[in-house]
Amino acid sequence: MRSLTVRQREVLVLAANGNSNRQAAAHLGVTPHSIAEILTAAYRRLGATDRAQAVAIALAVGEIGIHQIHIPDRQREAAA
Repeated sequence: MRSLTVRQREVLVLAANGNSNRQAAAHLGVTPHSIAEILTAAYRRLGATDRAQAVAIALAVGEIGIHQIHIPDRQREAAA
């Protein structure tokens, strides 16, 4: 497995935090299509088939850290 690029990591963290491709694109000033392409490349590098699996693998291999994922208070309360 090859390491993610800085941009792939950045987009995957946005996805891990619940952002849609459109939201991530607006945040980064690119198109949703660009986000889809970046995520597809990240999936390939990680050997993942979808967003959830990519996030799980990235967490497991240290590409992203658990501290980068922010749970909204209402979701945290519902899970407690």
